[in-house]
Amino acid sequence: MVELVAELKHARKVFGKQMVLEDIALELKKGQILGLIGPSGSGKTTAIKCLLGMEKLDAGEARVYGKRMPNRKVLNHIGYMGQELALYENLSAKENLKFFGNLKGLAGDNLDSEIDDYMKLVDLGGKLKDIVNTFSGGMKRRLSLAITLLAHPDLLILDEPTVGIDPSLRQSIWRELRQLSEAGQTILMTTHVMDEAERCDKVGLLVDGHIFALGTPAELKQRFNADSIEAVFLKAEEAKDNEI
Repeated sequence: MVELVAELKHARKVFGKQMVLEDIALELKKGQILGLIGPSGSGKTTAIKCLLGMEKLDAGEARVYGKRMPNRKVLNHIGYMGQELALYENLSAKENLKFFGNLKGLAGDNLDSEIDDYMKLVDLGGKLKDIVNTFSGGMKRRLSLAITLLAHPDLLILDEPTVGIDPSLRQSIWRELRQLSEAGQTILMTTHVMDEAERCDKVGLLVDGHIFALGTPAELKQRFNADSIEAVFLKAEEAKDNEI
């Protein structure tokens, strides 16, 4: 039986009078890449934050490795890249990598090796000595991704990790993510890029805080008689508009 890594059960979240998540159920299994897609404001980022325990659920529960979240010990096994980047802007890229690598228990040659590997992956190998506040927004996101990958966390949670990244570099990053999943790391990510959703093992489509559809890309395309995940997405939007 494949190990269950993380789950949301009957998850409900309200901000003020606005229902952001309603009866959300998600399961993430070891070695799986699960992608969350949906219109802006559909609840993708909130779902991730509730799973991590960064936002408190109003109903339901979030569990990672069988533990109710938030749980400090479990967080040590998670690599999280949010939309709000946690970088020290007045330090160099390498100083940021070393600081966060040390927090993850890396040091010496092991840390230096991972820094070199992941900075090459995100095409920033020549920028190690540069101060982060000189980086563009896209470069900061790439640096943040490199930091998140340090120490091979068991569970990667990535919120729009490739936004602002050119197509050729996205291809390289996806090859790495697939290799990580094949090696047993588990990945939950949000994306607006439909061809990225095609690469996921499973896709969850959120619309107005509800799971509109969940399944493999092939299952969703068959269910909605569509030839791409983008077409599935458009049909979900159409269904939403028809309900208004």
